[in-house]
Amino acid sequence: MSSTSIDDLLGSYEEGPARAERPRGGRVRQVLRTLAVTAAVVVVLVAGLRAVGLRVSLVVLVAGVLAVLAVRRVTAGLAPPPPPRAGTRTFAGDGPAPRDAVGTAINGWEVPLDWSANRPERFTEVILPRLGDLADERLRLRHGLNRESDPVRARALLGERLWTFLETPPRRTPSPRDLAAIVAELEKI
Repeated sequence: MSSTSIDDLLGSYEEGPARAERPRGGRVRQVLRTLAVTAAVVVVLVAGLRAVGLRVSLVVLVAGVLAVLAVRRVTAGLAPPPPPRAGTRTFAGDGPAPRDAVGTAINGWEVPLDWSANRPERFTEVILPRLGDLADERLRLRHGLNRESDPVRARALLGERLWTFLETPPRRTPSPRDLAAIVAELEKI
């Protein structure tokens, strides 16, 4: 048996890689890029509208294009991060060594946990099955059984609180304190 806790496994993740600093002139470069895109789109729109015989004020076109670009930028900033591509390796920090599979799997819970903060059904659909799989894996590794193969013995090993939590979906998303207690009970298996 190992005495490594989940906190020890996640220790390197909490430190996280240092953010790359924005190079000088980043804001100026961004403004110039926006102006260039705006000018190009306005030229194309003016040419297209004149080809059809329509005339629109240049100020209205520029304002419209800038509004569309602003909305596009805001929505891109609010979009959830894309899911990781299957089959790709991720690396921890600056080092060349890949993360261990447990650390990668657990770190992948951050976004689903964040999204389920106010949606209990998301917690029930995404997080609860993962916790059940984790409990089954610990039972299999330490005791040679899982909840499905020997439910009576699994219930005795898990304890009534953990068994109830895994078998009956909660009506609301558990608080971080409750989740910490559940994880502590999982570590005791």
